[in-house]
Amino acid sequence: MKSKKNIVLIGMMGSGKSSIGKLLSKEMNLEFIDIDRKIEMIENNTISDIFKKKGESYFREIEKKISIDKLKLENKIISLGGGGFINNSIRKQCSKSCSTIWLNWKMETLMQRINKSKKRPIAMKLNSFEMKKLINERAKIYNLSDYKINCDKLDKKQIVQKIVKIYENK
Repeated sequence: MKSKKNIVLIGMMGSGKSSIGKLLSKEMNLEFIDIDRKIEMIENNTISDIFKKKGESYFREIEKKISIDKLKLENKIISLGGGGFINNSIRKQCSKSCSTIWLNWKMETLMQRINKSKKRPIAMKLNSFEMKKLINERAKIYNLSDYKINCDKLDKKQIVQKIVKIYENK
């Protein structure tokens, strides 16, 4: 019998949760839900603009509501925002109905990816030292995930295959 648990992708901004989630969705023929995109659709605004106009606490409240709502579904692939898994309520819901998979990358890889992006509101206001500190702090929480994939030496297809194996062997 196939598991009805959701597969939840977690990790830092720039870790590939959205792109891996889309590929995984095609491979496994399961619906993909990108929480950040859902928030943007519902709010009719970009994450950056939500942060600018309404603040981080407003964003986190919307993120919590939408995430918990979607995590209650079955047989979905869900990509949480980089800060989503940090929220205790979201983490609790994940533990009830999901298998969480941390897409882990080396600090240098994440820093390069984050520095290239202009659409990450938290990253835009942090210097290099503060960003490294944030990555290290979040890693401690991400480490609570059910599974961890060290992605640095893998291409997207290999990452997807690892996740499929995890799902099939649960």
